[in-house]
Amino acid sequence: MGNFKYIHVEGYRRLFSVPLEMRDLTVMIGANGVGKTSFLDVFSLLAASAKGQLLDKLGGSLESILTRKQKADHLMIHLEMDVPDHAPLKYDLKLIPARGSSYEISLETLTQQNDRQAPEPHKHIDSHKQHIRYFNVQTQHLEPPNWEHNPFETSLSQVPKMYEQSENLRRHLASCTFYGALDVSSRSPVRLPQEMRPAKLPGANGEDLISSLFDLRETDPDRFEMVEDTLKAAFPDFEKLSFPPVAAGKLSMTWKDKNFSKPMYVHELSEGTLRFLWLVTLLQSRELTALTLIDEPEVSLHPELLRLLADLMREASKRTQLMVATHSDKLIRFLNPKEVLVCDAEDGLMTATWADKLNLEKWLSEYSLDEIWAMNLIGGRP
Repeated sequence: MGNFKYIHVEGYRRLFSVPLEMRDLTVMIGANGVGKTSFLDVFSLLAASAKGQLLDKLGGSLESILTRKQKADHLMIHLEMDVPDHAPLKYDLKLIPARGSSYEISLETLTQQNDRQAPEPHKHIDSHKQHIRYFNVQTQHLEPPNWEHNPFETSLSQVPKMYEQSENLRRHLASCTFYGALDVSSRSPVRLPQEMRPAKLPGANGEDLISSLFDLRETDPDRFEMVEDTLKAAFPDFEKLSFPPVAAGKLSMTWKDKNFSKPMYVHELSEGTLRFLWLVTLLQSRELTALTLIDEPEVSLHPELLRLLADLMREASKRTQLMVATHSDKLIRFLNPKEVLVCDAEDGLMTATWADKLNLEKWLSEYSLDEIWAMNLIGGRP
């Protein structure tokens, strides 16, 4: 299955009408409050909806997340995804406020124009309020579901697994994973001993950082060596990671520094060191999901680590579609204009423009991208 190629969001917080060509690596930069995190939230919402958790995700009234400035009366998301050797899948979801309930799914369609000569695209899902229809692969017709259908969850989340294209999109969306700023307080999960289990990702709260690193060392020593090489590049005095058992089935982690005779345990590491280790482990994983969302990865990181972070993100984007929100002008110094999405606000509503769509060639011959941003030549400034 291919990557997401286009999204258009209407009516979500500051995203009153934001179309976006999606790329393998998207680093959104802009002032606080322009809507960068809201864009990540849209994909978290889609992921929850694909897992049948839309009602839980929305919680209260739909109206609380609709664009207030323009008094939006609906939330509409149009999403397109590439399909190898076929036309792209096009998914539309429209939610409206409803009396007596938090929302109503007023429109949901999944289409694909495989036959360019056909007057209309093929419909995998065609739902309008309570009129729900799926394309039955056996009868080759659109038919209502013959199972109990939950009206508060999307038709996509309830699609039979034998309906291949619909199920592929559902799984792709459901796998999207969000990572916010890591909690590194003294009793946070990332600083405590962890169960010895075959974890492939460090976890959104770092709850599997030790387990995933230990598993990586045992199952993919070459990639574990890449993690340690990255740490050596970032911290010249770093020597190695070790995983001493501390209880039955539990491991801790130690960090050996050449300046000290005894290694440091994970609870002794600085905030920046621990956050960078978590990011390295995440971005080096072979098990990244279809779309990975990261909010403010630069928190607590020394500016000298940002070059390495940019390289890690670029390499990871070959294995996952990566979308990052940042406030760091120093991070974009190490990025290419085609990787930077400039987020601005016009009359309180978000706009998004790829930096390589701006006329920057003359400026880039003399200045770095972060200097151009600081001079307010591309927007996205407070």
